[in-house]
Amino acid sequence: MNIGVLGAGQLGRMLALAGYPLGNRFTFLDTTGSPSVGLGEVIVDPDNQHLAAFLDKVDVVTYEFEHLPVALVEEIERVKPVYPSSRAIAVCQNRVEEKALFDRLGIPTPAYRVVESAEALADAARELGCPVVAKSVTEGYDGKGQVVLSSPEQASEAWASIGHSRLIVEAFVDFVREVSIIAVRGRDGEVVFYPMAENQHEGGILRYSVAPLPDLDESVQQTADGYIRALLNELDYVGVLALELFQTRDGGLLANEMAPRVHNSGHWTMDGAVTSQFENHLRAVQGLPLGATDAIAPTCMVNVIGREGDSAALLSIPHTHLHRYDKQGRAGRKLAHLNVLADSHEELLDKVRRCQALLPEAPPVSWSFVSRR
Repeated sequence: MNIGVLGAGQLGRMLALAGYPLGNRFTFLDTTGSPSVGLGEVIVDPDNQHLAAFLDKVDVVTYEFEHLPVALVEEIERVKPVYPSSRAIAVCQNRVEEKALFDRLGIPTPAYRVVESAEALADAARELGCPVVAKSVTEGYDGKGQVVLSSPEQASEAWASIGHSRLIVEAFVDFVREVSIIAVRGRDGEVVFYPMAENQHEGGILRYSVAPLPDLDESVQQTADGYIRALLNELDYVGVLALELFQTRDGGLLANEMAPRVHNSGHWTMDGAVTSQFENHLRAVQGLPLGATDAIAPTCMVNVIGREGDSAALLSIPHTHLHRYDKQGRAGRKLAHLNVLADSHEELLDKVRRCQALLPEAPPVSWSFVSRR
């Protein structure tokens, strides 16, 4: 099967690497003019002139990032099957629609307000109580389009810096840790869930994801499974879906946002799970049986940001796997990731700290289950 992928970055690259053993071929449609996938057939089409040629080549279409024109995905759906659907993209592109969906399905979120002026932003900050975070309704990712307000008086400056006509304002959450749940739904409605991961962000960018968690109560995993299953079924979803959450001190979960694609916090599955998120996504969109999602061992994904480290030194750490994206270094750019496996979480922490010391400007590792011991 020739699988068409909208987008041509590192997620598309990893999809293809997982799909080649299945006998798949890949054609990428790049709408940015700067593809970095580095393999497969790439059609560069920033002006939407070559869509027909793309569709002639492919049997089914998926995507590696959600910031696509919904009209383009709807146009493709009239010709070829697209998984996940344009409805999933439309919801995830708009934080107001996403919050409304969470509310309708009974998935709890941090308290929030929707504002359309600097004055309304100041009022929301006073009502919710500072600090609050203001986010653009559309186009935000990796910390972009977000400002933290420590007082209502900062509203005018925050409004101007974000530069959007509508914002979501969210109350800060007293959380124990940031976590994510990744699940896959097949064409036949079968759903499988990966173990939840704990995520550490710096500057809005994910730096470390560790799974499975040694102190996670089974009821918390089941709660997360229920939330994401409700989303998958409501959207009649096919493929991988990620849901980012805050775990509060009482063990509760509050939904932050979802992503309708393979996700950075699931990269650990490439080496640490029986079936990777990438292979399972491809199985789903082709109508194949889904693979087992069990963790093989305690695993941590380490993002390589901005500048790469000494590959030889990193790979000398036992059970460490390097996945490079064939990109040039640039501040804030994701260049690669490491997956580190160990027999215990104590051993894993030691290995990840060794990796951190070899990576320029990598932040110290901070896991909630370590600090509480």
